Amino acid sequence: MTTAGEAIRAAAERLAPVSDTARLDAELLMAHLFGVSRSELLLRHMRDPVPPGFAALIERRMGHEPVAYITGRQEFYGLPFMVTPTTLIPRGDSETLVEAALAAKPDALRVLDLGTGSGALLLAVLAYLGKAQGIGIDRSEPALDVARANAEALGLRPQARFVAGDWHAAGWTEDLGTFDLILCNPPYVEADAALDAQVRDFEPHTALFAGPEGLDDYRVLIPQLRALMNEGAVAVLEIGANQADAVAALAGAAGFTTRLHRDLAGRARALVLG
Repeated sequence: MTTAGEAIRAAAERLAPVSDTARLDAELLMAHLFGVSRSELLLRHMRDPVPPGFAALIERRMGHEPVAYITGRQEFYGLPFMVTPTTLIPRGDSETLVEAALAAKPDALRVLDLGTGSGALLLAVLAYLGKAQGIGIDRSEPALDVARANAEALGLRPQARFVAGDWHAAGWTEDLGTFDLILCNPPYVEADAALDAQVRDFEPHTALFAGPEGLDDYRVLIPQLRALMNEGAVAVLEIGANQADAVAALAGAAGFTTRLHRDLAGRARALVLG
């Protein structure tokens, strides 16, 4: 009998050439099959027989498919989120945006999330702003379905509403109203950027790429933000590591002041516009 622990060790060796987190990947996939958390797997199930299907999951990961898409789950800001290939996978780096937003506007009552995807940013913020109401917009109906399911699972559906919208389209702001806090993780990857296969081949390109400099969506969106903001409101934008100066210049030209927040690795990650 092969135990879960033995299978994880063997799988980690196989995955090492394609993943920098091979052991973690194997543990998460095994925990998924057991239907338990990774911690519970390590504490209680390492000597149990391997559940059926583990080898097939490892083969999918060998093809660079992200673990989050294989399991359909990703933790973000301490909350569990459903993800599908119609949404970007929420990343730990984006938690910087949530922290910056909560610090900048802890009394926000109306929150807007532009390009909401799985709903991770909006729902993470609403979970900590108990009295706030939020709207998430996305041009992808399948992504909006994922966001609604996440709101329901987290018990936040009464606070969150998700609607179709595209900031490239005329009239997209109609009926939204104004907000105390705006969140946005727009597409900001350069068109010719070299990406890992697990990103390039699996995550939605429309949520990644934004022209030759990665700035196309900022140019369209930033001039439209003021009309959506209440007096004293702030907007928090995620940016690429080398885009702080360029995006701050676009914001300055639109009449905003900016404050930069860095992620845990010290990289530029979020700009607060006020």
